Amino acid sequence: MSLPSRDSGSDAPARPLLQHDPDRETSGVAGPQPAITRRIYISHFLSTWNSRVFEFGAILYLAYIFPDTLLPMSIYALARGVAAILFAPAVGHYIDTGNRLAVVRFSIVVQRVVVAASCAVFWVLARGDLDLRAFTPWLLVLLALLACVEKLCSVMNMIAVEKDWVVVVAQGDDLALRALNAQMRRIDLTCKLVGPLIIGLVDGLSTEIAILANFGMNMASVLIEYYAIARVYQAVPDLQQPKQSSGETDPNAEPSPRASPLRRVAGGMRSFLHQLRFYFCHRALLPSFAGALLYFTVLAFGGQMVTYLLSAGYNSMLISIARTVSVAFEISATWIAPTVMRRIGPIRSGIWFVSWQMCCLAAAMSAFWTLDSRIWAASSLVAGTMLSRVGLWGFDLSVQVIVQEEVEAAYRGSFSSVEAAWQNVFELCSYATTIIFSRPDQFHWPVSISCIAVMVAGGMYAGFVRMRRGHLFHPPHCIAMLDKRAQEYERVPSSRTAASA
Repeated sequence: MSLPSRDSGSDAPARPLLQHDPDRETSGVAGPQPAITRRIYISHFLSTWNSRVFEFGAILYLAYIFPDTLLPMSIYALARGVAAILFAPAVGHYIDTGNRLAVVRFSIVVQRVVVAASCAVFWVLARGDLDLRAFTPWLLVLLALLACVEKLCSVMNMIAVEKDWVVVVAQGDDLALRALNAQMRRIDLTCKLVGPLIIGLVDGLSTEIAILANFGMNMASVLIEYYAIARVYQAVPDLQQPKQSSGETDPNAEPSPRASPLRRVAGGMRSFLHQLRFYFCHRALLPSFAGALLYFTVLAFGGQMVTYLLSAGYNSMLISIARTVSVAFEISATWIAPTVMRRIGPIRSGIWFVSWQMCCLAAAMSAFWTLDSRIWAASSLVAGTMLSRVGLWGFDLSVQVIVQEEVEAAYRGSFSSVEAAWQNVFELCSYATTIIFSRPDQFHWPVSISCIAVMVAGGMYAGFVRMRRGHLFHPPHCIAMLDKRAQEYERVPSSRTAASA
């Protein structure tokens, strides 16, 4: 398959794969059946819930086991991020070439086994009644390796289900696709809010009980999760079709296992470079890369911003309230975005949402720099961040629809995995800003860098909209009428000039 060329500025949109795909087998029913969507929601909820609970729980467990140092937690988090960057292309290749059910089954089973093993190690370390000082560094290394596998399986499940399965399940109905995307994102954000809260409350009673509860939820959900997603696979015949025809060669194909180690490494590098070239030459590059660039931020009620707010005078109760309100704004975007896309389309809705985000953060940054009171400056940052989350997740849903419609079915995994790798790269860059500017009185600079990253992302997406549509915003009616009359005047035959002469 030849690589798609970059958009050269033509106003004609690319062929929407969802609406006019001659290879799609239609069942005569528009959109998925409610039973199918319900099962995919159940599977996605269980996967996301366990991932969010373990991700936050691991931080609490490490803080309890190593109370006097942040080094183990930093190593653990860094290992997960680096693994997602280095091995994301291999995950994408597996998604594109493997059987859909086999890919999701592998991600579910391996992730549950890895989390169970991690909980066992955490429990042994948390007990403290065994003399494991000589083995503690090795157990920490084991936890970091298990965290890498857990992260990769989480990325695999997310890309396979959110980027590929929902497109097929929508059965060519773009309204159904947007509703599926919105509900999946709604599940993500709800788990992001409630999961850490629940495991945090249990950890407040006892860390050992929290580890056991984490282990129990993880193991109890695996059969339900797998059964639900398997029923979806059986109910949708298109999911059972291969992504590539039998005569189509895969340029990402890896060398045979019988090949020498050197040839296998060279083949893996060629596959990796091909995926990068495919990503950077694709017509959906600009919206995808702009969405990934938004991860370069400290304005997300994460550890960096929470640490600054505590130093500025906020207490944990106020931070919890602000974080809850922020997630409520994020969830509201999952209802607002589909409505806006239904009226003006995903491309136009993307420019409106990213513009809203830029305006909110620009106002917050201006107040943050100018206000003398630290508590009021921090409050302006909190307010601007909360309001900007509507634009962030509205833009995210718009970009997700664009990528789903633009990227070919056989390469959705490769494209989305490279996108996920860039997301992790920019997230690590955001941590680098607070390492360089580590004092609370220097937090102005990470805030400014984050806002610049959002502005650059908005500029990239504006360039995509300009190339695709020929303009960014519709002009007011009066200006449009004047332009129309001017064009009509220019089209007057030149015979009038000759006659007057």
